[in-house]
Order: sequence, then C-alpha cells, then structure tokens
Amino acid sequence: MRGKQLHGEAQPKASRTDIRELDEVNESPVHRDEIFSKALPLDPTRSALLVVDMQRAFVEPGQAMEVPPARDVVPRIQELIGIFREKHLPVVFTEFTYSPAAPLLVGELHPEHRPAAPGAPTGFGLPSSSCLEGEDNARVIPELAPRADELVIRKHYYDGFNGTVLDGALRAHRVTTLVITGTMTDICVLGTVIGGFNREYRLIVVEDGVATLWPEIQRASLDIIRRAYARVLSAKEVADELARG
Repeated sequence: MRGKQLHGEAQPKASRTDIRELDEVNESPVHRDEIFSKALPLDPTRSALLVVDMQRAFVEPGQAMEVPPARDVVPRIQELIGIFREKHLPVVFTEFTYSPAAPLLVGELHPEHRPAAPGAPTGFGLPSSSCLEGEDNARVIPELAPRADELVIRKHYYDGFNGTVLDGALRAHRVTTLVITGTMTDICVLGTVIGGFNREYRLIVVEDGVATLWPEIQRASLDIIRRAYARVLSAKEVADELARG
C-alpha cells in the first residue's frame, strides 16, 4: 500500500465517472435555473408567444407524420394564446412547408413530405404529401387557428428564423422575450430556440406546451434547452409571471 504521493509524481487521471460527477455538481439544475431566471426575466410588455408547427400533418390522428403527444399540449397552448391576446401581446405561428419547387435536403431525409402519387400507399418513409405546399394538412389545427391579424411564418427549415421574416417582425413589435410552444421539441422547437438564442432573444420554453414522440427524448431535449438556451417553465408559471407584470 502506497503512502502519501511524493512531490513531482504524476497526478492520477480523473476517471470519466469522476468527471461526470463533477460536471453534475457544477451544472446543477438549481444553480442554472437561478442564473437563467435573473438573466431571462419574462417582460410582460415586450413578450410574444410563438406556436411552432402545430399543424394538422403532425397533430391529427392517422397522419403519416403524426405526433400523438402533440394533442396533449393543445389545451395549455390554447390557454396561453388566450392570455397573450387578452394582453394585446403578439401571437405568432409557424408552419413547416415543403415545396417540390425547392427540393431541399429535408425532402430526402423525410420522404413523407414529398408528393404522394395518386393511389399509391402513404405512411412512414413513403411520399405522403405531408406539410406539402397547398395541402390542407400543412395548416395550423383549427383548435389553435390564427386570427386574421396574426403572423403565420411558413418556413422550409426546422429553425423558424432561418430564411423567414420572423426576426424582423418581432423586432418591429419591440419583442425581446419569446415564449415558445409547439412540436417537435427535439427538432423544430429546438432549432427555433437555437435560432432565437443566436439572435439575442430572451427565451422561455413551455414544458407542458411542447411535445415530441417519446418521453425520454422530451426529457433530454428540455434538459439541453434549460442548460444552454432558455428557461423551461410550465404554462401556469408563464401565466403567473405575466399576471405579476
């Protein structure tokens, strides 16, 4: 058995387990939440609600790209839409749209977006006209229907800011804080969160107002978001902070 380490001897390398445990201490959720709460306050006078891709193609039963948990978050999004409208704060919607005239990579990775041939089978991995330009399934579900005076961003990428007027429209309304809801948490919601963060928006993601296919992916995505990009609050917590303002 060795005694005390002699001066000049090489220090033993930390194991991966040691490093992981140290990271967990240094990056504890409580500590990060406190920092984010101070840096990302919900300003009730300069906030907007963003509803990401709550389209028929993702929400309705039987769709080729159906996300069943997205139906569960509809009531929370409805509540927040009502609050933001009552306070005369902007409500903005995004719709992912695929066009054969712009045959982008997403159509190769997700062939469901490509036009379905008449009479051909549709579904997972097959051309199904999902979110196809001009199709009814590309529209926001009726339960969350935008008003005539509300902005609908039709985007061709996951990130709602990429190649759209979203940033300019928000700045025109003097918005600095964006409350984000919608689907899918790990794809278009996360892509839009990163896009907003890179444009210096203060971001809040509504924990019970976003959805994806699997619970473990939902948890991991929200953990990534709360560690690096945004506050993660419940719809009630958002409503309470807006009421206090």
